[in-house]
Amino acid sequence: MTTSDAIVVPELYIGYPEVAFGGYVAGVLAERSGARTVRVDFRGPVPVEVPVRIAETADGGVELGDAERPLASARPAELQVDPPAAPSWDDAAAAAERFRAAPPSGVVDCFGCGLRAADRGLRVYCSPVPGLDLVASAWIPSHAFADPDGLLPTHLVWGALDCPGNWAGRFLGTQRPGAVTASLTGTILRPVAAGEPYIAYAWLLSESGRKHTMGAAVATAEGELCAVSEALWIDPRPAP
Repeated sequence: MTTSDAIVVPELYIGYPEVAFGGYVAGVLAERSGARTVRVDFRGPVPVEVPVRIAETADGGVELGDAERPLASARPAELQVDPPAAPSWDDAAAAAERFRAAPPSGVVDCFGCGLRAADRGLRVYCSPVPGLDLVASAWIPSHAFADPDGLLPTHLVWGALDCPGNWAGRFLGTQRPGAVTASLTGTILRPVAAGEPYIAYAWLLSESGRKHTMGAAVATAEGELCAVSEALWIDPRPAP
């Protein structure tokens, strides 16, 4: 929930333990900015269940946290990602089932990809699709999260663009468990309806040391794009 000058992230929306889910935070800031395409940069973990300052910035963006050192900031941006075609619904459903049947190492109780009940998480379970250089998940957003029109709020659509990048980095690249979202640039192309079938998928764009860049998208079961993003994930620092 938000006020004119603060946001409180409910505990439901965690990513790592006691840390707000990055996709949710990015979506809230993107909604507040009002721009069609938004880049959100993270500089520190956002806590849950405590008020955190939120304010507009002079460049048309939004920042979260102290003005001197914000935890996250959003600004209008451009997105130049050419998404590959979505896999079929059957292939995405099979990939999601493989994830559920044998959860990969590093799975936590995340709102986006944690093994939760349908009314407590997005349940976007991406794993590799054989023959394609991408990870994917069949996804049916729960009616528990719908607005009065039956649509998923855009900040939760942003949530579905976050975790797929993590699993693309893990399965398709060299990304290590415990990596965090450093930036997420996204755009929503069409509404996402609760209870309807969608495909969330992601692919690897580049890697350099601890940095991993991925593209992600949400499409209808027939392959029509609903949302697209590009994300930078950063590995944890090696133990000394």
